[in-house]
Amino acid sequence: MFGTSGIRGRVGDDVTAAVALDVGRAVGTETERVVVGRDARRTGEPLRDALAAGLRETGADVVDVGRAATPTVARAIAARSADAGIVVTASHNPPADNGLKLWTPSGQAYSPAEQEAVADRIRASAFDLVDWRGQGSHERWTNAIDAHRDALVAAGERATADEHGSDPFSSVSVVVDLGNGMGGVTASALRDLGAAVETLNATPDGRFPARPSEPTAATCETLAATVEATDADLGIAHDGDADRTVAVADDGAFVPGDVLLAVFGRAAAGAGDQVAAPVDTSLAAADALAEVGAELVYTPVGDVYVADRAARDGVVFGGEPSGAWIFPEETLCPDGPLAAVRLAALAASTPLSERLAAIERYPIRRRSVETDAKTAAMERIETAVTDEFVDVSTLDGVRVDTDDGWFLIRASGTEPVIRVTAEARAADAADRLLERAAAIVDRGIDAAVDK
Repeated sequence: MFGTSGIRGRVGDDVTAAVALDVGRAVGTETERVVVGRDARRTGEPLRDALAAGLRETGADVVDVGRAATPTVARAIAARSADAGIVVTASHNPPADNGLKLWTPSGQAYSPAEQEAVADRIRASAFDLVDWRGQGSHERWTNAIDAHRDALVAAGERATADEHGSDPFSSVSVVVDLGNGMGGVTASALRDLGAAVETLNATPDGRFPARPSEPTAATCETLAATVEATDADLGIAHDGDADRTVAVADDGAFVPGDVLLAVFGRAAAGAGDQVAAPVDTSLAAADALAEVGAELVYTPVGDVYVADRAARDGVVFGGEPSGAWIFPEETLCPDGPLAAVRLAALAASTPLSERLAAIERYPIRRRSVETDAKTAAMERIETAVTDEFVDVSTLDGVRVDTDDGWFLIRASGTEPVIRVTAEARAADAADRLLERAAAIVDRGIDAAVDK
């Protein structure tokens, strides 16, 4: 029922009002007060209504913040003394999809164990429904976005406190591509901090008519061209619910996610600190952190796992190259607007292009192998890899580190494929690692099919 980012899928097939009702009943059975919000998709309104009905049927009170970014909703949980938060969103997925993501008061997404407990309750219809006298209340909180903006402004001021009372943001010009999503709070916060801000695609529209909701190098070409043409210092793009942030540097170059992780990590970490990132993160991040005496620690793929590691002592930052950035001293929710403010603060002191020039980049190779036997194949692949190699991690899939680089073999969580990733400091070494890993995958699939 739950994937790595909550419940998500095609409306009318995987995601229906009945699903939202059951999620509300399950969460409401275990909580007393829940914050609810949604992104700009038209299908979010009936799903939100069904979700709220399920919550109230169990006696849980609903705090409805309306249309808002996912990090806005996540931050509102503690602000409104609630027990949980639920966002109706499909994040960066296409318009036909929608979903629900569950959050805790710390801003961290529900863990896999917590998600499974909700799913178990739904499968068993184990709901504590109340009679008419015990129905939960419904209230609107219209200040959630303002509260998030105020928190972002305060974070920006703290990030530039070493400027000794100067106004560093006044020297920064930023182009923000909202992608017709819910990230308008970014532009508001940057303006309040004194930055010059231009927006693209700023009207919320769940059809995402201007560009696909997922911000990538291909979908952010207009942003890159605008930054270059206007001599802006920075370009920012969000996905539909603004939990993700990607960037364009002052020279108009799109910043790869691994490199942006390295920039954020180096700015946050010092000697002895740790930065959390998934197992498929580039060597560029690990090497960049090592230069300042910090360490990259790996997690399974998924922002919930990064947040869990970021909550531990000694971890000062966590991120996924997909654009989810976690600053644990602020919140354990991937907060795209916060990442935008922090990046603008960095650009105020040193141009992003200069920061990028200090990060080494290495050749990375990827391949996807289709199979209907991925689970059985991965069992055989793990055995083969652990027999053949010494430095092996099975944290998420099978990762092998060698003197030349690393490779990762991991089954997709949503498709009938096994993904192979290899990276090395030299192109020919990356090619060899990919071919070696792919051969192990082929043998594992053959053995699983022949069983």
